[in-house]
Amino acid sequence: MIEAKIQQAQKRYQELSDRLIHPDTFADSKELQKIAREHADLGPLVEMGQEYQKLKKDIEEAKTFIGGSDAEMKALAQAELPGLEARLPVVEKEIKKMLVPKDPNGNRNAIMEIRAGTGGDEAGLFVADLYRMYSRYIERIGMKIEVMDSSPSEVGGLKEIIFMIHGKGAYGRFQFESGTHRVQRVPKTEAQGRVHTSAVTVAVLPEVDEVEIQLKDSDIRLDTFCSSGAGGQSVNTTYSAVRLTHIPTGIVVQCQDERSQLKNKAKAMKVLYARVKEKADQEAQASLSATRKSQVGSGDRSEKIRTYNYPQNRVTDHRIGLTLYQLDKVMDGYVDEFIEALALARQEEQLQEQI
Repeated sequence: MIEAKIQQAQKRYQELSDRLIHPDTFADSKELQKIAREHADLGPLVEMGQEYQKLKKDIEEAKTFIGGSDAEMKALAQAELPGLEARLPVVEKEIKKMLVPKDPNGNRNAIMEIRAGTGGDEAGLFVADLYRMYSRYIERIGMKIEVMDSSPSEVGGLKEIIFMIHGKGAYGRFQFESGTHRVQRVPKTEAQGRVHTSAVTVAVLPEVDEVEIQLKDSDIRLDTFCSSGAGGQSVNTTYSAVRLTHIPTGIVVQCQDERSQLKNKAKAMKVLYARVKEKADQEAQASLSATRKSQVGSGDRSEKIRTYNYPQNRVTDHRIGLTLYQLDKVMDGYVDEFIEALALARQEEQLQEQI
């Protein structure tokens, strides 16, 4: 199978190389960029494929010399063969990784939504804690946050917060954070010192270009209202807050973070596009009944994915069975180990599918 995939990639690479030097290609800048991007993406696979083919050829030659009558060549071949045979499976594994289909949304910006679930005020406090955790991690890896909307709670937490993560590969990095995050700790409001379990839901969506999904103006209802803070008190007296309702799907998005109604509407539209596309993608995926459920998860918000246990300073990701007794460090933004382990687990799943 690998040989056939390598030959297929080499053939396509040569086709793209020929098209890159054709005069007609230079006449269309968009087509040129598209071809150049695919050519660059295929380059490492073609290079690794050539090494794989050379290794197989060298191994066959070495075995031929070992079985031959030339004592000097036999000795050289015997010395080289173990190294060649050790290198072959390493190259093969790298090729399999390269053959894993790339997520078309992987390099996009991401929209993350964190909402309080069961647990009342304590859930709202944990929404704020998770936002702080992600914010510190995002800052540390050189990406940026743009808050789209937030709703503070009466006790200093957040009922929900929606924000954009700007940076190449943001969605690919954060997509497996979708699901239900449980927290087990003694709430500040608990006088008896009993441990409570609360839940927060996280959803991660790729930013969507407007050209990818068509939304008719007639299908969107726009409502404006005064933005409000904790407890519902009015923050300003102008109707700057925006609520958009997509009538065909019933999806509702609101934004009140900016003082300008136009800015709030622009932010709300970004979230609306992402949610409508998510709904369409979920419906399409549901129709493919033969699709195998991933161990890492489908991103369903109802799926319990991680538990944060404060008394034991423990964090457990239930999908991959990873437990760290470093809750304090994780909540300070060092969530790298979970994010990297989840990406690796998904890659291993895809490798098995390739095999």
